[in-house]
Amino acid sequence: MTKKLFTSESVTEGHPDKVCDCVSDAVLDSILEQDKNAHVACETTATTGMVHIMGEISTTADVDIPSIARQVICDIGYNNPGCGFDGNTCGVIVSLDKQSPDIAMGVNESLELRDGETDADNQIGAGDQGMMFGYATDETPELMPLPISLAHSLSKKLTEVRKNGTLKYLRPDGKTQVTVEYDDNTAVRVDTVVVSTQHDEDVSLEQIRADVIKYVIKPVIPEKFLDGDTKIYVNPTGRFVIGGPMGDAGLTGRKIIVDTYGGFSRHGGGAFSGKDPTKVDRSATYYARYIAKNIVAAGLAKKAEVQLAYAIGVAKPVSIMVDSFGTSKYNDDLLEQAVEKVFDCRPNSIIRQLKLTETKYLPLAAYGHIGREDLGVKWEETDKTEALKKEIEKLI
Repeated sequence: MTKKLFTSESVTEGHPDKVCDCVSDAVLDSILEQDKNAHVACETTATTGMVHIMGEISTTADVDIPSIARQVICDIGYNNPGCGFDGNTCGVIVSLDKQSPDIAMGVNESLELRDGETDADNQIGAGDQGMMFGYATDETPELMPLPISLAHSLSKKLTEVRKNGTLKYLRPDGKTQVTVEYDDNTAVRVDTVVVSTQHDEDVSLEQIRADVIKYVIKPVIPEKFLDGDTKIYVNPTGRFVIGGPMGDAGLTGRKIIVDTYGGFSRHGGGAFSGKDPTKVDRSATYYARYIAKNIVAAGLAKKAEVQLAYAIGVAKPVSIMVDSFGTSKYNDDLLEQAVEKVFDCRPNSIIRQLKLTETKYLPLAAYGHIGREDLGVKWEETDKTEALKKEIEKLI
C-alpha cells in the first residue's frame, strides 16, 4: 500500500488568462456562426486598461471584434472601474491577418487527396504537426481525476456565489487548488484546499474566510473526504483587491493544464481557445478524450491515456497510442488495434463526429474543456463502448 498526494488547480473566468481565453473563443464562435469553413487562430492578451486581439483569420464572416471583446469582459464581471478593469472603457486593439497560404494549402487539401485518395474525410489535412493526449479514470462519475474535478467545482461555485449575490463583495478573479491523498491509487481524503478570491477593499479577511468555507468549500467537497487534518487556506496572502488584467497580464492558452486534467495526464503542449477545429491541438485532444473515456466506460480499463500524433497537411495520424497503466486485462497493443477499428482519427471525420463546427466554445473557455458533461459536448459521450467490446472480442 502506497500513499501519495496529488494537487490540481483551477481558475475562475475572471482570471486574466481566462479573460483572454473567453475573448478568443467568443470571437471564434461569432465567426463560425457565419462561416463554418473559417480558419481561425485568435490570440488575446490583456493588461491594465488594454486588450490586444491578434492572430490569423481567413473567413467570409463580418464580425465586430471589439464589441465582442467588450461584451465578454463585461459579462465576466469587469463592468465598472471599481474592479480595476472595465470592458466598457478599456482600449481594444485588433491586429489580424489571413492564414498563411503555406499552411492553408495543406489544410484545405490533404496529402492523401493530392495523392488521389478520394474519400471525403481525406479532404482536409491536420492544421499542424504535434501530439495530443486524452485521459479517463473511473475515480469520478464523469471519469475525470478527482483533484481537477473538485478544483473546477470550487471555481464554478466561487463564480456562482459572486454572480447570484450571495457574496456581493467578491470580484471576478479567483483561483482554487485541491490536494487529494491517494492510498494504493484510491482517493481517500482531501488533504488541502486553497481558495484565493478577489474582493472589495472594505471586507475583512475573517469574513471572507468564514463565507468561502460556508458557501463555497463545504457545499463542494464531499464530507467523506474532509477530516480534522484537512488544511484549508482562504486568501493566504491576506489581501486580494487588485486582480484580473490589472493585477497580472493575461494571455490566451496559458492555462492548458487547467483546461485538461490538472496535470494528472500528459499534455502535448497545444492550447485550445481561439482555434477552429481544423487545428488538431483542439479537435484531436477532444477526440483523444472521447477515445479514452469510451475505453474506461466500456470496462476495458480502470484508467486510460490515448495519444494521437499528426503531420501538418496529412489527414491520417502518424501514430495512435493507448496506455492503460496496467489496469486492463487486455494488453495495450490489443486496445490500440480496437481503437483503430472503431475510431476514425482524421480531422475531417473528427469535426463531423463531434459536431465541432456547431459547438459553442465560449462556455468551454473556463472551468475545463474536458469532463464537461454539463455542456452536452459530444466528446464526453460514451456511445462507442459496445463497438469497442465487440472489436476486442474479434481480436482475442
